[in-house]
Amino acid sequence: MSKLHQIHISVGPARYRIVSAWKELLGELQHLYRDYPEHSDHYADFTVRLEPSRPWRQFIRPSVHISGDYWLPDAAPLPLNQGLLAAEMGMNLQMALGWRHHLLLHASSVEKDGRVLLMTGLSGSGKSTLSAMLGEKGWRFMGDEFALLCPETGMVHPFPRLISLKNAAIPAMENIVSSERFGPLLKETPKGDIRHLVPPKNAIKGMMETAKPKLLLFPRFGYDSAIRDMGKSEIFVRLTQASTNYVALGERGFRALTNFVDTVPTKAMDYQSGEEAEALITQLWDETS
Repeated sequence: MSKLHQIHISVGPARYRIVSAWKELLGELQHLYRDYPEHSDHYADFTVRLEPSRPWRQFIRPSVHISGDYWLPDAAPLPLNQGLLAAEMGMNLQMALGWRHHLLLHASSVEKDGRVLLMTGLSGSGKSTLSAMLGEKGWRFMGDEFALLCPETGMVHPFPRLISLKNAAIPAMENIVSSERFGPLLKETPKGDIRHLVPPKNAIKGMMETAKPKLLLFPRFGYDSAIRDMGKSEIFVRLTQASTNYVALGERGFRALTNFVDTVPTKAMDYQSGEEAEALITQLWDETS
């Protein structure tokens, strides 16, 4: 097999070593992460490996198998033209299975005036698109994949990796963001069409600045505009389902999540457009102390 190449990337508190059989793939990834900080000591919390599933698959119908410190044995390889997606999936997998410093919530988050809005829900709820949109309209983007909740302080730590836009969200964001912040369009991936967006510079610059949560939303796209209350038991159960390391953290995770549910106002929000969602979010934000 040919020589392996590597780069180092830091996102929030997590530091990665990305190893690949394809130097060009790492070049594309490094270009998109060009504004992120570099560390001369090359210490890494996790290693992500992007290699062919068989030696000949590096050259003949090349495909990328995702592995690293943590990996899924039954995960199917991706074609090389979807290598950026493979890299992001590998980075997310390491966090999901290996991170223990924070309680991980599968949620997007943005900050305003030192307070955090979190949004979580099923795939297709629009949380990534909404956080990306708000990040262009006066909010600080903190992340669209994981919200990192400190079990001891209750503060949210940013994890502003590349924003993964899917399907209809792509043209919506292309209308308001300059083209140099976009990666290539990846068509017909297992998740549909995907295009990665580099977060705003203030998000990257402030990715070590924590903030206190103010509001949690469960958005739902495609329904008539509505805001609904939720019971604490439902919120707790849904957040345990949205966390990849709640069980692994044991009592620390239980106490962190219990405190979060007890202290952070939560609403369910239905909407049919980004403009409608922004108006509802503004209303809820102003009403919440």
